[in-house]
Amino acid sequence: MLLRLLLLFTAVPLIELTLLLQLADWTSWQFSLGLVFGTGIVGATLARYQGLRCMNGVQEELAAGRLPGDRMIDGLMILVAGALLVTPGMLTDLVGFALLTPIFRSWMRRYLKHRFEARIRAVAAQHAATSPRDQVIDVRVIEAASKDAEEEED
Repeated sequence: MLLRLLLLFTAVPLIELTLLLQLADWTSWQFSLGLVFGTGIVGATLARYQGLRCMNGVQEELAAGRLPGDRMIDGLMILVAGALLVTPGMLTDLVGFALLTPIFRSWMRRYLKHRFEARIRAVAAQHAATSPRDQVIDVRVIEAASKDAEEEED
């Protein structure tokens, strides 16, 4: 994990810097600077708008008595998109704008849910393999529940 973070925090800025310098070489430094500021402003505005819409959707889901799982994942992705869009660079802007599109977010949500479920299953399987199989939790509760069921049948 530490190696991944180190790679992320060193490789991504170097790639971003290389891309911006190459863009400035092809166009001008003013255009590159304007692009960085423009995408930051447009991205922050879009992220704010979509974030507020997502927050309203979460509140509606909660008011209806439903768990807003998908909306919460969307909200997290919108937050990440906003952070990427205010970060100077073309690669981060591309990923940030992609996260703001509902189609990409829907695909990413399915991918993340699949990964979360697989990770939970792996942890549960590991826990089941290491925990004792024959374990009495609370005999009295089970007996009381079975007595209540017998009384209802009579």
